[in-house]
Amino acid sequence: MDPLDAAPGWTRRDALKSIAALGTTAAWTGCAGLDADRMARDPDRIRRENARPGTRDWMLTKTRVDPATKWRCPWIEGYCSRTSLRAGERLQVMVSVNPASTFHLEIFRLGWYGGDGGRKVAEHGPLRGRPQPEPAVGPMRRRDCAWEPAVEFTVPADWVSGVYVGRLTTEREGWQSYVVFIVRDDRPADFLFQCSDNTWQAYNRWPKNFALYDNGEHEWWWGGGVQVGFNRPYGRYCQIFDQPLSQGSGEFLLWEFPTVFWLEQRGHDVTYGSNLDTHRDPAGLRRVRGLLSVGHDEYWTMEMYRNVEAAIRSGVNVAFLSGNAVCGKIGFSADDRGVAERVFERTGVYGPPHGTREFIAMDSLPHERPYANELVGAHSTGPVTGGADWACAAPDHWLFEGAGMRRGDSIPGLVGWEWHGDPAPIPGLEVMAEGPTQSAPGQPNGGRFTSTIYPGPRGNFVFNAATIWWGDGLSAPPGYMRPSVYTTPRGPDPRVQRITTNLLQKMRRAA
Repeated sequence: MDPLDAAPGWTRRDALKSIAALGTTAAWTGCAGLDADRMARDPDRIRRENARPGTRDWMLTKTRVDPATKWRCPWIEGYCSRTSLRAGERLQVMVSVNPASTFHLEIFRLGWYGGDGGRKVAEHGPLRGRPQPEPAVGPMRRRDCAWEPAVEFTVPADWVSGVYVGRLTTEREGWQSYVVFIVRDDRPADFLFQCSDNTWQAYNRWPKNFALYDNGEHEWWWGGGVQVGFNRPYGRYCQIFDQPLSQGSGEFLLWEFPTVFWLEQRGHDVTYGSNLDTHRDPAGLRRVRGLLSVGHDEYWTMEMYRNVEAAIRSGVNVAFLSGNAVCGKIGFSADDRGVAERVFERTGVYGPPHGTREFIAMDSLPHERPYANELVGAHSTGPVTGGADWACAAPDHWLFEGAGMRRGDSIPGLVGWEWHGDPAPIPGLEVMAEGPTQSAPGQPNGGRFTSTIYPGPRGNFVFNAATIWWGDGLSAPPGYMRPSVYTTPRGPDPRVQRITTNLLQKMRRAA
């Protein structure tokens, strides 16, 4: 059965039948070494993985922030030595516990798992935990922790590509937080889900007001002269609402997990990577039929831009199920110990001068081509923030087949809180949805969002949903909190699900 046509409730029994049908070949593939893994196409891997027993116990149940910092959980917090890695590679987890206490590290892969959202894959502990030093403020306000690892392990060969959270729990008082990392692979697959971890880190204010957005004078700075790095815990999310499950997990659970949950529920052949993988590995983009940029994918290096541009030229489809994507240009550098690509800073803007209503110091950065809309189809513009209903502009296009939408029909509140407009003059580009944005219901803010699609050179295409909140229309996983600012999305909608299914079907057939 084609996973794109499968019913939403793909069951454990269905997956076990699939395994049996594969016979010894499937068993060999699951135990194969890395070289075989890189060569083998295994379209049922996600189905088999999600047939394994799940649990809702992956969620944090006792966490808080220090009111003096607003963002951190000093009772227990940690970070990983790598943002993504392959099976067979080593990962260190650095943890600080204050006051000193033994603690446990439980590792979960996040997905569908019968609606539970996670599967426990490992546990370490009890481990000795102690306070680790808060780093000094370094050059360009960088906070670079040099904590000793609490645990180090090799990623097992049977860990399927995906997003993994490590739940840290103190034995003394039961306080909890997460660490997060991505397991990638090199196998051919239908879809590559690119996590927006550069953006997670850009907004990370740990330990107190040390995001890319704070230069020591302005809380929402948008200029240069500030660096952030991955050698520190993720503080709790700092915009729109208070999401306790963001303690240590960046923005993944806010904007990206609903899309993961839905994709894996449907049994799609999906593999996962980080922004850094897109930056480092252009060949890795060409092993899939479609690249998915999801959620809040704001910060890109020039290498990322050129690598995706080259992938499109080679025939790869791209869906920007995201908003504010490819807005800030960044450059990587080494951390204080010389480890490459652990630190980054803003170096420019992927848009024309005065193309947005500037944030503080945004106009101090270079605004040079290439612009984001020349890759995405449209880009951040106007007031940047706002909300809208996602209103159909091309009902006869294949994108809307079976969605039951007429021109002007809208999906309430789906556009937010950052979006794309100003479509590029790309030959063949079509506007799929458009409309005015607002700062609050009944209060237009002068913006106009545009969802677009344009053809690639090999029968492929590039789609732009023009909203961070596309995943809200796909699913509502355990622990998910619905945003409500500028507008309020309404949750899973069969029209969003059908449009996304049409996209994925077309990606598979166009490539």
